Amino acid sequence: MRTLGELPVEGRRVLVRADLNVPLRDGDVADDARIRASLPTIRQLLDRGAARVIVCSHLGRPKGEVVPELSLRPVAGRLSELLGEDVDFPEPADARVALLENLRFDPREERNDPSLAAELAARADAYVDDAFGAAHRAHASTVGVAGLLPSAPGLLMTAELNAFSSLLDAPEHPLVVVIGGAKVTDKIGVIDRFRELADTILIGGAMAFTFLAARGLDVGESMHEDAEGQAVARRAMDGGRGEIVLPVDIVVADRFAADSETRVVPADAIPDGWMGLDIGPRTAADYAARLGRARTIFWNGPMGVFEMAPFAAGTLAVANATADSPAVSVVGGGDSLAAVNQAGVADRISHVSTGGGAALELIEGRTLPGVAALGEGNS
Repeated sequence: MRTLGELPVEGRRVLVRADLNVPLRDGDVADDARIRASLPTIRQLLDRGAARVIVCSHLGRPKGEVVPELSLRPVAGRLSELLGEDVDFPEPADARVALLENLRFDPREERNDPSLAAELAARADAYVDDAFGAAHRAHASTVGVAGLLPSAPGLLMTAELNAFSSLLDAPEHPLVVVIGGAKVTDKIGVIDRFRELADTILIGGAMAFTFLAARGLDVGESMHEDAEGQAVARRAMDGGRGEIVLPVDIVVADRFAADSETRVVPADAIPDGWMGLDIGPRTAADYAARLGRARTIFWNGPMGVFEMAPFAAGTLAVANATADSPAVSVVGGGDSLAAVNQAGVADRISHVSTGGGAALELIEGRTLPGVAALGEGNS
């Protein structure tokens, strides 16, 4: 595929598929990290003389209906502030930059309907896909339009692909992987891949209790998967190159609330009626030490319910240890992105990915439709 620098843009209208799927609060952008991540590509196109940059994105899951609360209007305002440029919304007018309304208001987007792809392509002379976070979706704006215009990946897309290529193809060892989140079954493909690549896999989050239950331990009221999920966990622990490390102590609570009563207990001594909501301090210290000795780190998923202060220590310890480590570090999207931002260490991570599902599918070895399509748009 072409690089962005090889795509002719001077005097041309360029359609940019960005990932501006940002959280909104009371009608305003609550976190503009994804908007900021889109700026370098837009600025390069303007600096190279593009006649107009037409940005498009989805926001949330309106399911093909117009949902006013999911309008991109607040995003247009914040994009204008960050660019220092007027941004037309929702249709192109006189400004050099325009932002279209939420693509998923149109039911044709998620169907990859050729008619919508043609309408989008008719607005522009070239296409740039900078939405790594949507690259695993075969939609009209990520796949359909790419085959209709000269196309290239944006700077963010390129940086994401390069980071994961280095992680998967030529990592320096020790490679230490931290996997958290809710379900083993959601991330077994990632665990399986890293069982062959990584030296150590550190497990946290609710999925840790599925692993502990699979070892025959009583996990109390902790969230965990049933027999099927536990069978998957047992399979993950059998064989493979990398060592799977589980928590040795747990922060437990008598209920799921920030003001609950809490204790730190051994992982094999969770009291009846109590639930684990974070890894304990001994586990956090052990994980931090292992991350400090790593040469490459991948982290996806929190260690606990970090949105509540009493259960944030484990996740913040991992975030700080990752930032302090001399290793090349790649942090997956979603909650992990929120965690490094909460810890204030995002600028000390080698690469913070904007893509959650896309990153995981890439690690699992799946082809990303949005990336594959870019090779077709080179006419």
